[in-house]
Amino acid sequence: MNVKTHSHNNTRLKLSLWLALTGFIALLFADIDIHRASPGQELLRMGQGLMAPNFWSYREIASSAFNTLAFALQGMALASTAGFILALLYRHPLVRGFCAFIRAIHELFWALIFIQLFGLSPLTGLLAIAIPYAGTLAKIYGELFEETEAAPRNNLLQSAGLSAFFYTTLPLAWRPLLQYTSYRFECAIRSSIVLGFVGLPTLGYHLETALGNGQYNDAAALLYVLLAIVLSLRWWLKKAPLPVYLIAALIYLPPTAHFSWANIARFLSEDIIPAPLRNKTNIDYVAVFDWLAMLWQQQIVPGVTSTLILSQIVLLLTAILSLAWFPLNSRQFFSPLKRSLGDGFLIIARTLPEYLLAFIGLLLLGPSMLPAILALGIHNGAIIAHLLGRYSGELVLREDACTGINRYSYEILPRVYRQFLAFLLYRWEVIMRETAILGMLGIGTLGFYIDSAFEEFRFDRALLLILCAAILNIIADMLARNLRQRLHLRPSPETL
Repeated sequence: MNVKTHSHNNTRLKLSLWLALTGFIALLFADIDIHRASPGQELLRMGQGLMAPNFWSYREIASSAFNTLAFALQGMALASTAGFILALLYRHPLVRGFCAFIRAIHELFWALIFIQLFGLSPLTGLLAIAIPYAGTLAKIYGELFEETEAAPRNNLLQSAGLSAFFYTTLPLAWRPLLQYTSYRFECAIRSSIVLGFVGLPTLGYHLETALGNGQYNDAAALLYVLLAIVLSLRWWLKKAPLPVYLIAALIYLPPTAHFSWANIARFLSEDIIPAPLRNKTNIDYVAVFDWLAMLWQQQIVPGVTSTLILSQIVLLLTAILSLAWFPLNSRQFFSPLKRSLGDGFLIIARTLPEYLLAFIGLLLLGPSMLPAILALGIHNGAIIAHLLGRYSGELVLREDACTGINRYSYEILPRVYRQFLAFLLYRWEVIMRETAILGMLGIGTLGFYIDSAFEEFRFDRALLLILCAAILNIIADMLARNLRQRLHLRPSPETL
């Protein structure tokens, strides 16, 4: 082992210790109490509902499923087109900054903004998915283009310009580009479901109603429909019929909106202007300072603090679960049958939206950080475990390699740990985004104060708080990217 490799290993070890330490310290300040008298009885009722799903409300289930797919298809079509165009210019710092900003704002926050402009309309759902996904796709597409082999492009004349890109870079990046776009469509389905929690007619709308009313038989039917849609993607999500799917989605759910130009003009010219600055000919700087100080002390500081505490705990739990679970779908540990069962568990855990898992957790455990910690940890842990399991399965071991726990500890874990850190840091920004949004369920993160501001029609406060959430996510993304570069950690971007 050379000096440089030894230095990198020491730095990775220090990073791991710091992440673990911050997670344990955050636990000391977290509210993880159980506020339900009998969570076991409620869990038993949910289990009984899962065993007896009610599919009789066929029209309601079918229409919400079609709405979910229509939002996802339309949003991804617009996002992939915009993301591809932005990726061509991704080396420009302004484009990078713009993409980082729009993807740092969660789709639920975008939905809350567009509801004020276009109401609970299809256009709101379309834009809420398309805008942040365009920023994400631009980032991944841009990284894929940068990582392609440069030799074919360098052999062409510089005057070839855009033609050189389409004949050299794009063909080399095409397969991983399609793989990641397919994965993002699965994410778009989850996002479409979550949009139902703010009133759009997707599966999430009916799931919230059924779960909130204790109608677990109806909720089970909706959950099974969701799993059936995601698990069947590999069979029906093909390139050839995609245009047909998109046309059908546009016909079934055209992106119309119900709005008035007067309301939009008032929202943009008055509602989002800070209250002390409205209808003022002379700016009262004292009133502006008092307004900012009030928000800083009463909402921004406690919201950011809770978001950071929750995100660090989730990052620690994600690391623990991913390291514990990745053998479930690794051929280094289990037979094909057992591996299929383990992989099925991981797929289901990553398929269920974090917001939905946290909502179920709140019903079981009561209002605290614990449901959010478990929901985000399970979801992200399953994603990383699935990727690590596939990665470890490609390792070649000696014929006399040890078995059992020794194989895990001495043969596999040291070889996958570098990749594990890359995946974990890559998910940090996502965890931060989801942590903020779970405040809409009553947890005291930034999302709690943003949702309260929208409910009180204080749109100026809401947008300032959304800006704070975006800045926090951008900082997390920059820090994680810097750490990956310093430690030479480069996960395959198409897998995340």
